[in-house]
Amino acid sequence: MKIFVTGGSGLLGSKITEIALERGYDVYSGYCRHKPEFGKAVKLDLTDANSIVRAINDVEPDVIIHTAALTDVDRCEVDKDLAYKINVEGTKIIVETARKLNSFLIYISSDYVFNGSKGMYKEDDETNPANYYGYTKLLGEKYCQDFCIARTCVIYGAKPASGKVNFTLWLINKLEKGESVRIVTDQYITPTLNTNLAKMLLEIAERKLKGVFHLAGATRVSRFEFAKEIASVFGLDGNLIIPSRMDEINWIAKRPRDSSLDASKATKYLNEKPYTLSRALKILKEEVV
Repeated sequence: MKIFVTGGSGLLGSKITEIALERGYDVYSGYCRHKPEFGKAVKLDLTDANSIVRAINDVEPDVIIHTAALTDVDRCEVDKDLAYKINVEGTKIIVETARKLNSFLIYISSDYVFNGSKGMYKEDDETNPANYYGYTKLLGEKYCQDFCIARTCVIYGAKPASGKVNFTLWLINKLEKGESVRIVTDQYITPTLNTNLAKMLLEIAERKLKGVFHLAGATRVSRFEFAKEIASVFGLDGNLIIPSRMDEINWIAKRPRDSSLDASKATKYLNEKPYTLSRALKILKEEVV
């Protein structure tokens, strides 16, 4: 199987390419600025239709896993034109190219397509984004109805990616230095280990499963509880984690209060099940060391 991964140097894309290579697949890793660690590097600019078409046509993949996006929520709110160009128009061109090549597509969407008023969202729950980032991800979904749409929530992993450190690594680094951190107690999520997510996505690619899947961790927690669990598993001082509230944070874009995803459909249909938080953090600790 020949796989093209957009965002191949990102937290999720790099893990997909790493595992896909271990399974013996022919993997092409699309990137814009940061050269990917795994796979055959392919330059790809999501703001340039010609760049997208050329890159994918050159590879002629059996499967495209579209992980690339402008995910900086506050930047999307400020620079809406860029967010739309990358997350909506870029996705549209990828989908059109996939159709012409008869490639199977998996589109990575987000918990932020929901407004966060209830939490533990199922695949068929009503979407209603609270911010512009969520709105662009939802518009991207519209083009992918006849493929696979995989929504996920707060991805974390053992290594920095694309020059960025994810929440778990940031927290571990702060606590190891003995620095206190303020974490919100009133925002609820289903955090997702990139290794688990990558394996679920590759199973969907192998089986060509269509429709919407919520691929997230199996445990709903507050950001604060998540941070406390990380501290506990890594033997760090949880007392350095200071409870805070969402209305105390100076975000530009509104954040959903409870965007946790119900991953029971994935648990039912996939052999690679969503991990509980305790299992995921145990694996994370092994990967970090």
